[in-house]
Amino acid sequence: MVRTGSASMTAGPTLAVVAREAGVSVPTASKVVNGREDVAPETRRRVTEALDRLGYVRRPRFDAAKSPGLVDLVVHSLESSWSGAVLHGVEAAAHDAGLEVVVSAGLNRTRGGRPERGWLDKLTARGSSGVLFNLAELTSSQYAWLEQHRIPFVMIDPVLEPPPGVVSVGAANWHGGVIATEHLLSLGHERIAVIAGHQRKMCSSARVAGFRSALASAGVRHRPEYVRHAGFDETVAHRRMLELLDLPEPPTAVFVCSDRMALGVYEALAEGGLSVPDDMSVVGFDDLPESRWVTPALTTVRQPLSEMAATALRLLVRMMDGDRPESTRTELSTRLITRASTGAPRA
Repeated sequence: MVRTGSASMTAGPTLAVVAREAGVSVPTASKVVNGREDVAPETRRRVTEALDRLGYVRRPRFDAAKSPGLVDLVVHSLESSWSGAVLHGVEAAAHDAGLEVVVSAGLNRTRGGRPERGWLDKLTARGSSGVLFNLAELTSSQYAWLEQHRIPFVMIDPVLEPPPGVVSVGAANWHGGVIATEHLLSLGHERIAVIAGHQRKMCSSARVAGFRSALASAGVRHRPEYVRHAGFDETVAHRRMLELLDLPEPPTAVFVCSDRMALGVYEALAEGGLSVPDDMSVVGFDDLPESRWVTPALTTVRQPLSEMAATALRLLVRMMDGDRPESTRTELSTRLITRASTGAPRA
């Protein structure tokens, strides 16, 4: 337990002794011990080293054997069907494990999906046993904070390649890019464009790499002007499709790296008086409910979002029990769902 008063020789060093050793005030040392976020990284490092050097015993963060576990799920937004699928998977797996889930949509969108300042303080205050981050981009100091406070966490479809040792769950994005492109090639298309998400995002770059690999395997020339990035934004995807249509030799098919962006592509084609799939074949990615609602229904690559989330929760439970997964990266398979938005190119 944390001690702030005098102690016997067997009780270990007091917090005041630790503070003197680290050259900080007792309140500052207390903030580090209690997981407060409002401490400078260098100060946190000095206090942490002093704690370890002096053998200070910190209060355990959680005891799953004494009370129902509480885990946090951090999502980018609660407004999308993507988040709904993730929530469904986590809730079902948490119910089976006897866990309670706190859902936070507390990502500050102006900072690219990073948890806003103070969120980690709230995590400590409510005594969460672990965290699932969905589509999150953490800073190096936030990774360090979680590690220093021994809070297990798993990334679901991380934005960037996580640091070594960080456990993550995702989909086979490269394979998804391959099968989407191979489907269009099998229909006779050679002028195939791709509208990708963020250029630096891990899943997006993998899908584009699969697209290029499928073209190369088929001996089809890669055209740089056919590769566009829309940041997973439906409105931007609309503009990118119009740009492709303005090319001297526009594509006859387009692989769109998310179903939401495919909706923008549909709108752009309708504006141009083009029909799907007679004038343009379209393949999406995700298999969200929207892919079945549009007309014509969207051929898409299914990534198992609910299964990814449930897998992440089960991995987190193992880590909360002190186990460590053999592999830090788990990838679930993707498959093509063929509907009405693809067909042979016009003669």
